[in-house]
Amino acid sequence: MYVLKHGIKKNPEKRWALPDRIFFGYGACAILAGTFLEHPPLEEFHAERIIPAEGFSGNHIYVTNGVIAFDYHGYSVRERLLEHHERGWASRNAGWHCTIVKVDFDLLDATELNQRKMLGPDQYLYDPIPRARRFLQRIDHAEAAARALGIATA
Repeated sequence: MYVLKHGIKKNPEKRWALPDRIFFGYGACAILAGTFLEHPPLEEFHAERIIPAEGFSGNHIYVTNGVIAFDYHGYSVRERLLEHHERGWASRNAGWHCTIVKVDFDLLDATELNQRKMLGPDQYLYDPIPRARRFLQRIDHAEAAARALGIATA
């Protein structure tokens, strides 16, 4: 699990300079998920949110069809993504646990995101939506999803 150096998330220039996977994995996951859902490359996906218990960090948003999921890692088996996330945070924070909920708000709306302690698209140094679109365009979604689905059903 990648750990950001102290202060990077609060520094707009340093945050923007992060590689895409780290940028979308550590702070801008809602933007990536919202951009995915804006023009879904695959059908029947919705967003889910990992909400850590009170006093813990580890919020994360990804998209899923219930079997496979997509986030900054790419496509994976949903349960494996959740296990990986939990294992990473629990290894650093004894007692870490979370709740998984279906997202029922607009992932590209700053007001909605701010209410949940996340930044909206207009609160980054530059607009992250074009960056998310470029990230998504580099992926062969059908092939990657089929590979993840093959693992899920094996």
